[in-house]
Amino acid sequence: MRRLNTTPHHTNGFILVGFSEWPRLEMALLVVISIFYILTLLGNSAIIILSRLDPKLHTPMYFFLANLSFLDLCYTTSTVPQMLKNIQSHERSITYVGCIAQLFIFLSLGSTECVLLSVMAFDRYVAICQPLRYTVIMHPQLCQQLAAVAWITGFSNSLVQTVLTSLLPRCGQYQIENFFCEVPAMLQLSCVDTWVNEVEMYAAVVVIKVIPLGLILFSYINIVRAVIKIQSSEGRKKAFNTCGSHLLVVIMFYGSAISGYAYMAPKSSSAKLKGKLLALFYGLITPMLNPLIYTLRNKDVKAAVKKVLGREQE
Repeated sequence: MRRLNTTPHHTNGFILVGFSEWPRLEMALLVVISIFYILTLLGNSAIIILSRLDPKLHTPMYFFLANLSFLDLCYTTSTVPQMLKNIQSHERSITYVGCIAQLFIFLSLGSTECVLLSVMAFDRYVAICQPLRYTVIMHPQLCQQLAAVAWITGFSNSLVQTVLTSLLPRCGQYQIENFFCEVPAMLQLSCVDTWVNEVEMYAAVVVIKVIPLGLILFSYINIVRAVIKIQSSEGRKKAFNTCGSHLLVVIMFYGSAISGYAYMAPKSSSAKLKGKLLALFYGLITPMLNPLIYTLRNKDVKAAVKKVLGREQE
């Protein structure tokens, strides 16, 4: 069994414990995570390229999907390369600046995804409940503004939480019980009362996760009502297929994120492992599955892939 070197390169650095307590699991994860990361890069890059090349995909739905794919690319890249490097080495250190930067970027992108998913739900609501006015309502300027709101909201939330977290004194504690820098793990290192940070964090959860989730539920309640009124079974099936991919992505993202709160401050070894595996799921597995879900269930994307491949063969 390899021993974890807990001596950081810099006095202001941190040690990312990761999965070092389970060395056999860690080596298996090295292979699995590497494969999943490559698939994440390829799948999300393909969505972005296709949405740019095929004129049929120049619609609000694929504009937001391209934003989601770009977000997922950055989201995974903010943590996975560092994690792979740490698994292969005995030293698990990350500099103070690197840790704060990782915390800021990861939290920014995660917060942005919550808001962006609610924007995508609104797009589906307009498409099904207001089909005749869809192109009028979802014009390019509004789409760009909604995407900008998602990105600005996510980065603003992260900026506040990152600054408040970085100001906490650590009193010599530098071992983070995760494979990346995150707010809950950083709060556990503080040697002072963190109630202000915790109140702000839970308030941010309401604004960034609960409110967008409420908007998603509101959109889908109205979508279901509209679909029920459709008389033809073919029409109902088409409407559900239009929303199925997005709904599945929402369930995976929010399901894993909400489950993660149960292990926010784990005490037992098994609870720590479950918490880290959940963090790995919403930090890597969900971004990898997103393009697959949208591709496998979407005829337009399949047609765009065949079209692009056909051009290359010519």
